[in-house]
Amino acid sequence: MNVRLRFITGLHNFGATDYDSAMSTSSVSDADIRIDWRNLIWVALALAAMIAAILSTNDWFLNFVHVITGLLWTGIDLFMGFVIGPIMRRVAFPVRQAITIRLMPRMMFILPTLAVIAPTAGWFLAVQQGYLELAFPELWWLIAALAITTILSIQGVAVLLPTNIMVYLEMRKSEPDGERIGRLMRRYVRVVAFQGSMQVLIIIIMSRFATGL
Repeated sequence: MNVRLRFITGLHNFGATDYDSAMSTSSVSDADIRIDWRNLIWVALALAAMIAAILSTNDWFLNFVHVITGLLWTGIDLFMGFVIGPIMRRVAFPVRQAITIRLMPRMMFILPTLAVIAPTAGWFLAVQQGYLELAFPELWWLIAALAITTILSIQGVAVLLPTNIMVYLEMRKSEPDGERIGRLMRRYVRVVAFQGSMQVLIIIIMSRFATGL
């Protein structure tokens, strides 16, 4: 998620009137856009894997959980923003709308889970490998990593997730408020654009850790 939702929804090109029109004219079945609560099973399994890795005190296992979730988190952001986004800008608005209302229910489960697991596993890995015992100036790299991941996690859970839910609920109304959806999505885009820039910084910091401080 970086500039992705701005491109996906096309809200930089369409106003509230366009959104209202698309929502009222396109046919979307309830089964297409409902939240599938069975996805909580996968969320629980992912969290269980994180807890197992932490309790195992196995460097490889914990590092694997941290790296795979971090890659998925960053990869989804970049893919949505730079691959899907440009394509979505060029398709008809009803197509954008149809994809968005199917995308939101899935993003409610995927990104918050990754936003919790990646930094949590990273923190315990840092403790386990003794990075908290580093002296300055090397310790600044760890402080920077912790600060960035904390901000990203808080934004993911406290800002992006509630926005996802509010947009989803508004879309399900018989007469969606296009102006409110546009306002929510613009806020979403601003936060996501910030997260995109932070993702680049965290990759730089992690590369530094990987090659030695």
